Amino acid sequence: MIAILDYEGGNLASVLRALDHTGFDACITRDFETIRRADHVILPGVGAARATMHHLRARGLDKLIREEVIGGGIPFLGICIGVQVIFASSEEEEAECLGILPGSVRRFPSVFAGEQLKVPQIGWNQVRFCRPHPIFSGVEDGASFYFVNSYYPVPASEELVYAKTTYGVEFASVVGKGNLVATQFHLEKSGVPGLRMLENFCRWDGSLC
Repeated sequence: MIAILDYEGGNLASVLRALDHTGFDACITRDFETIRRADHVILPGVGAARATMHHLRARGLDKLIREEVIGGGIPFLGICIGVQVIFASSEEEEAECLGILPGSVRRFPSVFAGEQLKVPQIGWNQVRFCRPHPIFSGVEDGASFYFVNSYYPVPASEELVYAKTTYGVEFASVVGKGNLVATQFHLEKSGVPGLRMLENFCRWDGSLC
């Protein structure tokens, strides 16, 4: 069973529908025992970093994610805001985040190389793989995925980066370490390649071998 973490974030139902489409058993839950028994855990959603962290802390989900899900070896997927809050901090309202991966989250510049940059980025953009990962199986390098983001992750080490995308600046669009992997783009809104990556995650045992 795949547990989709319920922290009052937006877009959770879209992820559930996508998983139903792929044939995997999933539920939206904030119940600790259900999450502990899950084969895989997903933290998706849209929203602001500070508000997301407030809801996670209020429910004790921050500690559960760090210590029992990721610390316990359960395969974990962050999507959109789920990639941003796994870092130490975000420029969005100076939010302190989960601190699972070293690094921060920055806002896209409004002007880049003398050109006006529309923020947020909304729409399709290419994802270029830097290193292999099990969730990329059967997905073409350079495939396009759907983004909605004003902020982007800046990992402290290139070893955490599995794919990059360019929107004015080049940024990490897939990051990971051990049994954790996270995407800045919306897998559930990205058509065939997005569904394939979701399927790959649901079959992944959390190892990189």
